[in-house]
Amino acid sequence: MAYPRLLAALAIAVTLSGCAALIGSVTGNIASDLSDAILDSDDPATVRDGAPAYLIMLDALLRRSGENADLLRAAASLNGAYATAFVADDSRRRGFATKAFEFALRATCLDIAWTCDVRTLSFAELERQTLTLRREDVPAAYALATAWAGWIQAHADDWNAVADLARVKPILQRVVELDEAHDHAGPRLYMGVFETLLPPSSGGRPEVGREHFERVLELTGGRHLMAKVFYAQSYARMVFDRELHDRLLTEVLSADPQAPGLTLMNTIAQEQARALMESSDDYF
Repeated sequence: MAYPRLLAALAIAVTLSGCAALIGSVTGNIASDLSDAILDSDDPATVRDGAPAYLIMLDALLRRSGENADLLRAAASLNGAYATAFVADDSRRRGFATKAFEFALRATCLDIAWTCDVRTLSFAELERQTLTLRREDVPAAYALATAWAGWIQAHADDWNAVADLARVKPILQRVVELDEAHDHAGPRLYMGVFETLLPPSSGGRPEVGREHFERVLELTGGRHLMAKVFYAQSYARMVFDRELHDRLLTEVLSADPQAPGLTLMNTIAQEQARALMESSDDYF
């Protein structure tokens, strides 16, 4: 099934940037400096080993500040990142992803009233409400959508959960309209993967997905190496374009992964690019 493979990879790319939130505005400059250090790290193993300490710390802070939206979003980001990137056991991964989604729901409900019922609204009402989102709502809406996507990935064997992608997509589409460059063009990256989860015969729109991937690279000056990995994995492989596939991955492997705010993701992207290149002959 394409859903778990692609959504898991996407979560590694985008929700790892959620580690940057950590406890952000709650603790000020120390958290900001720590966030920068995480995103600029070229050692994913160190991030993996250090994350549990911050999970415990966030749980402790939430005991006293359970209605702090910024803190809830930070907890959602780190739990989601840890689950998708570093937890192999399915049961534990589902637990972390569910916790992340619940934190994100609580946080967004505090900031955007209609999202309190986002899971039960009719689809028509959901689409109508997304149009009321404004630019200042982007961080909250994006955090909700990405945590929701991570929860879907963790429950990819449940088609009822997978069906929720239809609810996530309009929220992210609105975020793209409001601020496509948010989180290193993360909204565009998600939309690119969503549009290429399925072949055209099943409702997928790979050419629309390609436009999203190209836009990510334009917005980031080509420095977002994981975007090239997804472009190769979810688009080039779907349309059996090996020339594009190998060119993108070669560019990833030959690039300098060091880039402000992207080094960690770029390092992981190079690891994934090597694995994809090694399997090229078997796939094509």
